[in-house]
Amino acid sequence: MTLRMNPLLPESDAREAALFFVVAALCFLAVLATLTARGTYTAAEAWTAQVEGEMTVRVSDTDRRGAEAAATLIADLPDVDRAHVLTEDELDDLLSPSFGPGGIPDGIPLPLLIAVDTSGDAIALADLINERLAAAGIEGRAEAHSAYAAEVRRALATLRVAAIGMVLLLTMTAISVIAFATHAALLARKDIVDVLHLAGAEDRFIARLFERRFWLLGLKAGAAGSLAALAVTAMIVFSAQSSSVPSELLPKLSLDYWDITILAVAPIAGALAARIAARLTVRHSLRSSL
Repeated sequence: MTLRMNPLLPESDAREAALFFVVAALCFLAVLATLTARGTYTAAEAWTAQVEGEMTVRVSDTDRRGAEAAATLIADLPDVDRAHVLTEDELDDLLSPSFGPGGIPDGIPLPLLIAVDTSGDAIALADLINERLAAAGIEGRAEAHSAYAAEVRRALATLRVAAIGMVLLLTMTAISVIAFATHAALLARKDIVDVLHLAGAEDRFIARLFERRFWLLGLKAGAAGSLAALAVTAMIVFSAQSSSVPSELLPKLSLDYWDITILAVAPIAGALAARIAARLTVRHSLRSSL
């Protein structure tokens, strides 16, 4: 006669499959939120770094020859790398997102704009340009793009706080789910736990059984969530890249060191959270009610 050992925790059942799905979904959402926030932050930082050294000068009450003269005056100023009057084609490309694929309708007067690239303080240079244009009798107004970059940075700070809050909320939700599942499994096997206590088993031994089981579950679920988040983020980025309307502020998945670190750490973090939740739940339950 062969004796078959019945483990304290069965290999798998329908409840564990449901728990695996819930933990994997929570890990997926947490990793996706982190990757999206980081991708958006990286793209916006690159955009702000680019526009901070740029400004636009709008001249009025003059023709293109007067705008060229203003561009020459601006180009001679210190810290100005380049100044040129935008052509009609460049203006059409600049304004096409607002007017659609048909371009700018005929009859709409186009402004005379001077694009300026600078390596110095754009805001201080804008004031200097306004003074020089006024002294030369040219009516114009310089606007530094760094003001828009400051607005983007404020939005990024809000995005960072929201992403951190979302990740913390999802982590606490996953820990709560694991704790509830651990307590339910412990109650379902109360008789076996009592027998183990009578046989001299300590609470640490019983808790270790649950820790190992939920550690493996958290590791597998975290890995599944990370892979799903990677696939969805790559699909979103690929769709954005193939779009006919580009956007500099869309998330950009580069799979650099930090992206890979996030994807690799997420399963380990999920496993650790599951293990700690299982340990605390089992020890508390054994001390209080069992």
